[in-house]
Amino acid sequence: MTRSPRHWDAILFDFDGVLADTEPLHFACWKEILEPFGIHLNWPFYQKRCIGISDRQMVEELASERVPPVPLHEILPAYHSKVGVFRSRIMASLPFLPETLNLVRMISNDYGLGVVSSSGRSEVEPPIELAGIRPCFQAIVCGREVQNLKPAPDPYLRGAELLGASRPLVVEDSDAGVASARAAGFDVLRVSAADRVAEEVRKVLEGGPSVLRDDGAALG
Repeated sequence: MTRSPRHWDAILFDFDGVLADTEPLHFACWKEILEPFGIHLNWPFYQKRCIGISDRQMVEELASERVPPVPLHEILPAYHSKVGVFRSRIMASLPFLPETLNLVRMISNDYGLGVVSSSGRSEVEPPIELAGIRPCFQAIVCGREVQNLKPAPDPYLRGAELLGASRPLVVEDSDAGVASARAAGFDVLRVSAADRVAEEVRKVLEGGPSVLRDDGAALG
């Protein structure tokens, strides 16, 4: 990769839908768990309403919006079972694309790297370890390890703090994640799809901030 002068001192990756192509797996697990409660998810709704927020917030909103609403205490056991189902499935079939793994290994020689996710650490760190890229990351911030989740700036501020970074580039795919990065005062690349992450990150690292549109997407 041809490198221009470095504009960023670290790169912070979201996990679901960015570093790992997990959103279809999350969707399948949620659909299976929530159907018995009369909560019927479809993929466009899930993409619009459920990506980038915490599992607990998602369950609370879906339970309250069902007609009639589902008492939260009735649905919480199913929520906890979803966590277990997801963990077993992600470890059985790792959702990392080879080109993304290669990108991480390559840029870890030049940048401090971190993962910043609204998912719990037990859903994030074990697959990263099994994929063999855990040594590439000097910081991982997960779930409620900060006071306020995305779209608040806390997760990305904590990630930058752990890396000792003052001008990181954030790689995100959701509205909440982009808002969190911007609230922290950081440049953000909003990737168009998990299978475009390697291509779009390389393009921005080669071109610098001038390659980013106002909405965080890469030009062209």
